[in-house]
Amino acid sequence: MTEFASMAGGVEPGTEIDGFTVGERVHDGGMGSIYRVTKPGVSLPLVMKVPRGGRELTDESLIGYETEATILPTLKGKHVPAFVAAGDLARTPYLVTEWIEGRTLADKLATGPLAPGEAAAVGAAIADALHSVHQQDVIHLDLKPSNVMLRPDGSAVLVDFGLAHHARYPDLLAEETRFRAGSAPYVSPEQLLGTREDLRSDLFALGVVMYESVTGALPFGEPDTDVRNRLWLEPVPPSALVPDVAPWLQEVILRCLEPRADARYRSAAHVAFDLRHPDQVVLTARATKRTRAGLVAHAKRFFHARAEHGPRLRTPAALLPKTPIVLVAVDTEHLDDERHPAIHVAIAQILAQSAEYRLICLAVIPPDASPHEHVVRLRHWAEPLGLPLERLSLHAVAGDSPAQVIVELARHNNADLIVLGAPSEGGRAWSLSVASTVSARAHCSVHLVRRRSA
Repeated sequence: MTEFASMAGGVEPGTEIDGFTVGERVHDGGMGSIYRVTKPGVSLPLVMKVPRGGRELTDESLIGYETEATILPTLKGKHVPAFVAAGDLARTPYLVTEWIEGRTLADKLATGPLAPGEAAAVGAAIADALHSVHQQDVIHLDLKPSNVMLRPDGSAVLVDFGLAHHARYPDLLAEETRFRAGSAPYVSPEQLLGTREDLRSDLFALGVVMYESVTGALPFGEPDTDVRNRLWLEPVPPSALVPDVAPWLQEVILRCLEPRADARYRSAAHVAFDLRHPDQVVLTARATKRTRAGLVAHAKRFFHARAEHGPRLRTPAALLPKTPIVLVAVDTEHLDDERHPAIHVAIAQILAQSAEYRLICLAVIPPDASPHEHVVRLRHWAEPLGLPLERLSLHAVAGDSPAQVIVELARHNNADLIVLGAPSEGGRAWSLSVASTVSARAHCSVHLVRRRSA
């Protein structure tokens, strides 16, 4: 049994992991647990985040861990926790970061809403943090009060980058169609429509956080019975709930909450500026609203949104440029298959054509198989290709129909080419093979690779 599997029930205080001594558990959530840890020679207060293991391991927690382990080391500055160490995915996955002195915004709001002036100050601090992260080519995509730490000096620190997007690295969550877009009350309309590359999604979430901070309520309700209501539903103006909310502050909040990203602020820095300079906020009709739109107006908004967003949005103008994508299907159940060397050669030849190609390695596994084990097998399979992290992503997806999984994942990620092994001699008839089904249904070109002759 691996160390990772043995950690399924948590880590006992006093356990040593790679030189770190585990202390008390300070948080236990759906994606894993957080512990205080110490290490000789390290004076910085530390915490260790451990994803759920063993039978509790899910694809989402595994990919969330990989995403955070990739992004956190790239981030600098006082608005993110300092990165210290990461464990080996194949042995003992963990993340060790600085322990942030202070408390979460969720803790602060647990006693009730903030005064409008204090809410504006907190909003500006969060906007500063978002701007710092955005400048480093990262979009958080899971901004909410529990993911905001407030230091004693009033500055904000963003934590939990498990759903984040980095412009220079594979977006692992975007390549997994089954995963949630974010935390329901705070998720932006474009995230619901399949877009994770627009930094203004974080500004929408900031608007929700500010609305909640000043009113004690959520603009679209909790829990959301239909999160898509934010595509058309107009929030009750904050001043209708809290008369002390000034027109300029309502203007800022409602502008962040615009359903169309191009109607919001262009950057978090602009939000921070307006929150600190009320006299320079340009007021529009948003500033003086006291009621939201009536039934007829909402009906028009609903039908307009349905007509505009019926097809799943994948290519808005704000998307970052994408490189050509190749998806290779790898049989990790049979790594001794004689077709693997030929597939390696074919992939190497394809990738040699351009340094811009990006490779998705996909293993379709039985429903009862361990995704972690097969991701490790994929990593070993891909090692001979020598690809840097920003050009490679690995996915083990459970499914009863390999062909369907391959086709859907390729379509969802706009793959330009699918590579997979051709039916082996004496195997299933061509009409029944995975290869024939993929070839017939794929939206892109399919390259079939046969076993190389002796």
